[in-house]
Amino acid sequence: MATARSEGKPVLITSAEKSQDEQLHDRKVRYVLLMGTRVVLLIVATVLVMAEAPLLWVWIPLCVAGGALLPWVAVLVANDRPPKEQHRMRSWLRRTPSPDDPRALTQREHQVVDPDE
Repeated sequence: MATARSEGKPVLITSAEKSQDEQLHDRKVRYVLLMGTRVVLLIVATVLVMAEAPLLWVWIPLCVAGGALLPWVAVLVANDRPPKEQHRMRSWLRRTPSPDDPRALTQREHQVVDPDE
C-alpha cells in the first residue's frame, strides 16, 4: 500500500498556519473589497446628487463618512494578520505535576527573606 508521501501528495498538517503568501493574498483581497466599497459609495453619492434624491442631506453625509472612514479601516484590516494559535507545549507545561514528580520541587513557592525585618 502506497503512502501519501510516496505518491507525491502533500501531507496534511492541521495545526500549520497559512503560508505568508496566502496571508498576503487574503489581506490584499480584503483591502480591494473595502476600497471597492468606497468607490461604490462615491458613485452612489454622485447618482444621488444628480438625481436630486429626497433626503439628500442624510445620504450624502453617510456616503462621505463611509468614503472617509473606509480607507482607514482598509489599511488596518490589510495590515492585520491572523492571530497566532496557542502552542501545544504551553498547555502541557502549565499542567500541575504530581507531588512525586521531580519537577514539582522547582514549582513550589519559595520563602522570601527581607533583610530589613
